[in-house]
Amino acid sequence: MILPAIREIRDIERFNKMNYETCVILDTHIGHLTNILELLKSANKKAYIHLDLIKGLSADEAAVEYIVQKYKPAGIITTKPKLIKKAKHLGMKTVLRVFILDTSALQRSFSLIQQADPDYVEVMPGIASKVIDEVKAKSGKSIIAGGLIETVEEVEAALAHGAELITTSNKPLWKHYEPNR
Repeated sequence: MILPAIREIRDIERFNKMNYETCVILDTHIGHLTNILELLKSANKKAYIHLDLIKGLSADEAAVEYIVQKYKPAGIITTKPKLIKKAKHLGMKTVLRVFILDTSALQRSFSLIQQADPDYVEVMPGIASKVIDEVKAKSGKSIIAGGLIETVEEVEAALAHGAELITTSNKPLWKHYEPNR
């Protein structure tokens, strides 16, 4: 239900002590990626890597190949359809992140989803519950809601409208929804 989003290295220690299996790596430097993934691996955890947010790495097809070959993540997140296609070709799970700011952005998102054919679509902002229903219905894809979700009520609303997962860096929400083992 919750997919913890890691923004800082110090969050990994907390994440590793929790009963989650998978997280999302955001906002890190390429030089820290090896250490981050080794820490996760030592706790039998997996990570989706958000390619667009890795500093020092150009978000292009060569970067996809590099990340997949060197780190073998659980999957790739990006806003770029061509990178989704490349990652899928390499056997990765994929998440296309779309920003729904207005009606025209919503229509563009449908085109991007069709073009990329990702495993998941991450709808941003995640508080746009009304849009989650529509994106799920029209795309036929599994939906992840992310961005601006700060309360249990917002998580529940996104889930009620069809999101399968919620990405959040909000630690109280991690704790609230921590799975039992």
